[in-house]
This record gives sequence, C-alpha cells and structure tokens, in this order.
Amino acid sequence: MLKIFVLNDLPMNKLILGILGCVLLCCGCSGLRVTQSNVGYGWSQNSVNTVIFRNQALCSFKDQQFIAFYNAQGKMVLGTRKLKDSKWTLLVSPYGGNVKDAHNSISMAVDAKGYLHVSWDQHDTPLRYAKSNAPLSLELGEEITMTGLEEEKVTYPEFQNLSSGSLLFLYRSGASGRGNLVVNRYDPTTGVWIQLHNNLIDGQQIRSAYWQTHVDDYGIHLSWTWRESWDVTTNHDIAYMVSKDGGNTWQDVDGANLKLPITKATTPYAWRVPENSNLMNQTSMTTDADGNPYIATYWRSDAITQYKVVYHKDGQWQLLDTDFRDQDFELGGGGTKSIPISRPEVLVDDSNLYLLYRDALGGSKITLASYGFDSKHWSFKDLTKTTVGEWEPNFDKGLWKHYKKLHIYAQNVSQIDGEGLNSSMPPQAVQVLEIDLTN
Repeated sequence: MLKIFVLNDLPMNKLILGILGCVLLCCGCSGLRVTQSNVGYGWSQNSVNTVIFRNQALCSFKDQQFIAFYNAQGKMVLGTRKLKDSKWTLLVSPYGGNVKDAHNSISMAVDAKGYLHVSWDQHDTPLRYAKSNAPLSLELGEEITMTGLEEEKVTYPEFQNLSSGSLLFLYRSGASGRGNLVVNRYDPTTGVWIQLHNNLIDGQQIRSAYWQTHVDDYGIHLSWTWRESWDVTTNHDIAYMVSKDGGNTWQDVDGANLKLPITKATTPYAWRVPENSNLMNQTSMTTDADGNPYIATYWRSDAITQYKVVYHKDGQWQLLDTDFRDQDFELGGGGTKSIPISRPEVLVDDSNLYLLYRDALGGSKITLASYGFDSKHWSFKDLTKTTVGEWEPNFDKGLWKHYKKLHIYAQNVSQIDGEGLNSSMPPQAVQVLEIDLTN
C-alpha cells in the first residue's frame, strides 16, 4: 500500500492510495523524502539482522540490488530487485545459522562479474562461505573454503569491493580480547582467493583490534579500537591506516610505511581515548572527496556519552563533538549489549556530514543528523514514525559511493543484554528506506 506522509510541526496527515509495496515520507520544508519498500519478515528476538558490523545487509550491482536476512526459523533469506522497483524476489536458502547469538550476522558482496558472495553464522567458529551458482542469481553453491588458512575461529566476516574489481574479505581469527585480523583477496577473473595477511593487526594473544573499513579511489582505509579483554570497558584509543596497493602494504595518514603486523606498540593512533570511557567498538568510517578519513563512534569525555567524529583535515587529526544527549549510560561486560543508542554510521558529501543512528531518548526511531560544513549547524530528521527497537544502521554503501543514494536496511528488533532473547518478539517487517537527499 502506498502511503504519503507530510512531516512538519503539525500533526501528521496520512493518505492511503491503495497501491501495495511502498511508503513515501516528505519531511516539510527540508525536501527530505523517504520511500519505503516492504521485503518480508525477519527474526527479531535479538539484533542479529541489524548489527552494525554487517558488511553488508544491502548491496548493488549495476541496476540490481540484493538483501539478506534470517527469517523466523533462522534460515538465511536472499532477495533481489531492480533498483527502480519496489517488489522483491525472495529465496529461502538451504543455509541457516545460530540466530540466538547476535554476532552470527550475514555479510555479502557482489563481485565484478555479478556473483554473490555470502558469509554467515560466524562467532569463533569455522568459516561458512558460499557464492552464487551464476551471476545475479540468488541460488548459492555448496559451502567452500577460501584459502584453507586461519579458517577455524572466524568472527566478524566483512567483504569490501575494490576499485580494481577484486573483493577483500576481512575477519577476526581468535577470540574476544585475543584475536588477529586476517585479510583475503579474491580475483574474479580466476575465481581464486589468496591470503594477503594472516595477522595484519596482532593482538599478541592478549588483546583484539575491533575495526571498520572504507574503500575509495585513494585506497583501503582501516580504523580500529583496541580491547584489552573480553570486557567492553577495556576499549581504548582510535587508530587509522591506509593501503594504496590493494591491501599488500599499509601506511599511516602521513604516508609513512608501517611495519607489519601492527601491534599495540606500533599503532598509528588518530585519537587517544582511555579505558573506561564508554568507547564502543566497530562503528563506522568514510572519506570525503579528497580521501580525508572520518571515523564516527561515541564515548564519554565529560559527564555524558556523546557521538563524536574523529577526522583528518588540513594536515592534522581533529574532533567534531556533539551534545545531542542529556542522559548517560554505562557500558560493561561481554556479549552483544543492550544499549540505549546505536552505533552510528557516518556519510559525507560536498556540503554535509551525516550521522545515521537511533536513540532511546528520541523514541528509538531511525534518525539522520546533518552537519553543514559551512553553517556549522546540526539538523535532525526522523526517518521512521515508530520504534526500531535495538536496530543499528546498515546501508547500501556502493549506491552511496557512486550515486549518493542512501538505501537503509530497516527492521524493528530486540536485544537482551549479553546474548539474551526476547522470546515474546514476533518476526518483524524487513524494509528498505530510500532517502532522497537532493534538497
């Protein structure tokens, strides 16, 4: 059903036009429009479908978009549509996962020949990986290995598309508080994976790096925080490095070559944050048109935990702080946390920096905050009318990178602290929000 809403300072007016599949939100004088397509229903007793370290929940190849999520039975559902269409074609795959652990999310990418690559159900477990039988197909082949190396204890699988057409695959080998970063690269012309690094960032068996990546025409950008144990309170500091040769060698922000593997002692720090600062791991990063990195996260520097953006501009690291929040909370312990705010996603265009997040103080709706580089002013728009629970942001990064089109994976989910389940939460609608930022 097509629904049109006009959002302004007055109560919302609703027109039901009787056309299935799409919802359009028009945000007052700002010109911000949100088109919503309904995909299906997904598992919602925890946040496994919406954790921020999914890379990614949505991805595109030419004019076709793909989506992946777990259904109520824990089966992996794959879907596709033409980008101009609202109707999705879905396929329930033969593969499933332990959805009771929110770490076990689905990550996917499409290679330069149109083959879909998927990894799922990973938390200190053997690699689970498959690719489609044909270009643009939802039918996956058998589970296979990549390189056969360091594939016994895999966590946080992440795909990245390189400008050369290759795929990158990153994951943690080891366990929380004592893991290493492994990096593989796939050649679509040969169909072969090779291992670039079995230990790009070395936890030395006593700590782990929790990272996020971004790829642009300047290279592979990678930032991370260190964690000294399984306990999130031991997160500290923000580091950054970049590779300009497809992941083989790495440099700091000033271009100096780094000796590999990186350890705590040789870390190229961007911003120092002490332990016990409510610093969260695995948030997001992006770059501007000149390749300057922007790293979004949150921590407590005064009395209240706030969103912050660490960025490099004019030859130095700088901090864009916020004061959105007036209530604090406390991070602690292990497992997937139940937190009143999501980890943020960060986007940048020529005029603005955007933070995509949800906050219980605002009703746990999907919110887009915009910071004008010229005005130095923040503005805020809710992209949903109702709560999305413990949702965290995930969007089609290829569409944003190439066309500045923002397509967001949306689903109302629950999360009980430390891998608990909300057994009373029924399957919830999986939706894609298309945000028009042209105005």
